[in-house]
Amino acid sequence: MSDMEDEELFGEAADEIRGDVEEHLAAARDALPDADAIWTVEADNTLGVLNGLRSALAAEEVEGHLRDAKKWFTIGERADAFEDADDLREEIETIEDVLDDLEDVSDTVGDLASTIPELRGELESLEDDEE
Repeated sequence: MSDMEDEELFGEAADEIRGDVEEHLAAARDALPDADAIWTVEADNTLGVLNGLRSALAAEEVEGHLRDAKKWFTIGERADAFEDADDLREEIETIEDVLDDLEDVSDTVGDLASTIPELRGELESLEDDEE
C-alpha cells in the first residue's frame, strides 16, 4: 500500500469516527426529556406528580448514547483523527451538564416521593390522636 492510500484510508476512518460521535450525540439529545414533559404533569395528588416527574426525568438512554459518543471521541482524539474537535467536545460537555442536572433532580424527586407518604402517615396519625 502506498502512503497516499494510507492517508486516504485514515481520512475516511476519521470521517466515520466523527460521524459516529455526531450520531451518538444527536441520539443523546433526542433521548433527553422534552421540556414540557417535566413541566406539565397530570396527577390526582402530590405523589402522582412526583412519580410522573421521576418518569419524565429518566435518562438511561441518554447515558448510553453519551458514553458511546465519548468512547468514539476519545478514540478519534487519541488517533489525532480530528482537524477540529472543539464543537464535539462542547456538545459532549453540554449534554453531560444536562445529564448531571437530570440525575440530581431525579434523586431529589425520588427522595420526596419516598418521604411524602411517610409525612402524610405521620400527619394522619396526629389527626387521629386528636379525635
